[in-house]
Amino acid sequence: MHRYTFNLALTGPIGRRYNGFVDLSTLGFAFGSAWLSGINLYATVLVLGLLQRFHLAQLPGDLQYLAHGWVIALAATLYVIQFIADKIPVVDSVWDAVHTFIRIPAGAALAASAFAHFDPQVRILAMLLGGGVALTSHGAKSATRLAANTSPEPFSNAALSLIGDAVAFVGTLLMSFHPAVVFGIVVAAVVLSVLLFRYTFRALKRLFGPSRTQPAAKRIDSVSLPRF
Repeated sequence: MHRYTFNLALTGPIGRRYNGFVDLSTLGFAFGSAWLSGINLYATVLVLGLLQRFHLAQLPGDLQYLAHGWVIALAATLYVIQFIADKIPVVDSVWDAVHTFIRIPAGAALAASAFAHFDPQVRILAMLLGGGVALTSHGAKSATRLAANTSPEPFSNAALSLIGDAVAFVGTLLMSFHPAVVFGIVVAAVVLSVLLFRYTFRALKRLFGPSRTQPAAKRIDSVSLPRF
């Protein structure tokens, strides 16, 4: 696994500088796991834990604790529950709504854990960015599933769920062996998600907002017609 490092320097509140080297593999693991957790948290934790436990990958920082047996067992159990719930219309949206309070904090925690050996300022920054990254992927997934629930046929939900599972598994495997590549993918995905949210917001605003022709229509209605 190739490592590309660059120097990171932060200035503390009393003028102290915190220096350290950050490599793209750490960035890839930190924000890749955060982004994937917004899609499927339990699959991401399960695969990372198994790869570390069987020495197929070397996770940075405190992410290595995901290899504990109870973490793997809990992640596997919750993944099975999610696999079933995520295939049922309406139930999947409720599941996503509840997991808004789980996936985003978990993404922040995973990102901060990758920087466990760095200064507190770096860990806090990673935690905030990781939560934001998890929010973008979770929001995109939730919006897509809500749109799919408007369809009368149930197959689109199951298909989207299987695609999400595949993205989580393949993305985690790719991150474990090519984290720098995943970091680039995450940056592009976050940018696309922000643009998508912006476009969706404008579309909803045009759809439900006041019409520009409304004042003119009122003026036309107020004109009294001549009587014959």
